[in-house]
Amino acid sequence: MSAEDNLLRLVEAEDSDENNYHLQDQVGFILRKAHQRHVSIFASHIGDLTPPQFAALAKLYDIGETSQNQLGTLIAMDAATVKGVIDRLKARGLVEVSKHEVDKRRLLVNLTPEGREAIERLIPLARAITEETLAPLTAKETATFLRLLAKLA
Repeated sequence: MSAEDNLLRLVEAEDSDENNYHLQDQVGFILRKAHQRHVSIFASHIGDLTPPQFAALAKLYDIGETSQNQLGTLIAMDAATVKGVIDRLKARGLVEVSKHEVDKRRLLVNLTPEGREAIERLIPLARAITEETLAPLTAKETATFLRLLAKLA
């Protein structure tokens, strides 16, 4: 069933009987299924990193050195989660962590040369993952979908 069919069913269900509740018509359920599909596609192309690990590397590649807390904010992760992600990337030699010169409590994160090489190799795969995830949609549908999804985020 296409995304358009699901949306149509959702609208029809709301119009026909407000007392019925069908899980498959709920936004959270549909988003979770779409997310599961995307993660499966991601894993088939990039099996040695998790999506959060990739996000951390990609953002560091984009902006350069930043604090661990700022990185978490930029990639939508809480402090505990980003710490675990950074610890795992550090153990693999992909990032380095240092203390801020003035505020010693502040941890700075940066790519290592190996991390930079890895993300440069992975970015084309990430583009392919996006294309495969969005493949069921036309270019116009993709633009609309991303615009609407951004409004929910």
